[in-house]
Amino acid sequence: MSCVFVCHDGAGRVLLARRGPGARDEPGTWDTGAGALEYGESFEAAVEREVREEYTAAARSVELLGVRNVLRGDPVTHWVAIVFAVRVDPDDVANGEPHKFDALEWFDPAAPPIPRHSQLDATLELFGRRRPEAR
Repeated sequence: MSCVFVCHDGAGRVLLARRGPGARDEPGTWDTGAGALEYGESFEAAVEREVREEYTAAARSVELLGVRNVLRGDPVTHWVAIVFAVRVDPDDVANGEPHKFDALEWFDPAAPPIPRHSQLDATLELFGRRRPEAR
């Protein structure tokens, strides 16, 4: 199980990280944040912790977007991704895990950079479907 989060600034931009050589998979691709759920932790607490660890920022709001089955072929794995939108203050964002990410940048979610992580488009699609009042 993985808690996936799309950090946004509340003004139309999303924060993406380029996966570095130390990333678990797909180095060199742009992706949202994600992390494992620790024993006894709520999904929201896991997301808030991971946002602090990866981006050094506090979550201003956390909104559940949906759940995805993530089937991968090499190696064969099946992850359940609980996907969230998280508003952060861009001034608070920094790379908290330089061993995993070699760049952080803000983008229009309708025009993400290339190369993209294999799961990024599906995650951004969920982000684009959220309630209008949450944008």
